[in-house]
Amino acid sequence: MCIESVSRPHAQGRQQGVSLVELIIFIVVVSAALAGILPMLNMGVLHSADPMLRKQMLTIAEGLLDEIEQMPFSACDPTANTNPTAVTTAQCSPATSYQQFGYPALGASPRSNFNNLGNYCSNAGPAAATCSLLTLGSSSTVMPDLTGSTAGAPSGYWATVALTPEGLWGISSNGTAATMNVLRVTVVVHFGNDSLTLEAYRTRWSPAPMITP
Repeated sequence: MCIESVSRPHAQGRQQGVSLVELIIFIVVVSAALAGILPMLNMGVLHSADPMLRKQMLTIAEGLLDEIEQMPFSACDPTANTNPTAVTTAQCSPATSYQQFGYPALGASPRSNFNNLGNYCSNAGPAAATCSLLTLGSSSTVMPDLTGSTAGAPSGYWATVALTPEGLWGISSNGTAATMNVLRVTVVVHFGNDSLTLEAYRTRWSPAPMITP
C-alpha cells in the first residue's frame, strides 16, 4: 500500500492581529492623553477673547494716565492763588490757596472741574495730607469720561487712581503741602477678576498757571 504524502507550501508571511489586551492598553493610553489635552484646549477657548479685553483695558488706562499727566502740579491752587509768581506754598496768596490733596469745591464729578494733579482724590479739599483712592465707575456701573458722561462707554470696565508722595532721584517728598515734590500716580483698570496697572511719576513745578474759576 502506497501512501502519498502531500506537502503544503508555507505561507510567505504570517498574518498577525491585535490582541484584546493590546487593544485595551491602546485605548487607556489614548484616553489618558486626551484627558490631559482637552482641559488645555478648553482653557484656550475660554480665554480666546483675553487679548481684546487686555487691549481695551490698556487703552482706558493709557487715556486716563495721559489725562492726569497733563494736569498742573504746582504749589498753589490755580483758581484760588492771586500771586502768579509764587514758586512755593509760602508765597501763595491767600496763604490758604496752597495745593494739596483733595478735589475742589465744585466736587469730584465731573473731572472737568479738576485744575491740579492733587484733585484726583475722593476726599474733599484741596487741603488733606493723604489722598483717598479715587474710584471711577464700578463692576456694576459704567466708567464716566472726563465730562462725567457715560454715553457710549464700554460696560464692565472701571478704574481707580492713587496718588502717593514718594522720593525720586534724591528729591524728597511727603504729604505736607510745602514738601510734596514728587507724586507716584497709579492707575488700575478692572474688568471682572482681571486688572491692569500703569504707573508714572510727576514732579512739582511752579509757578502755577492762573485759571479763572
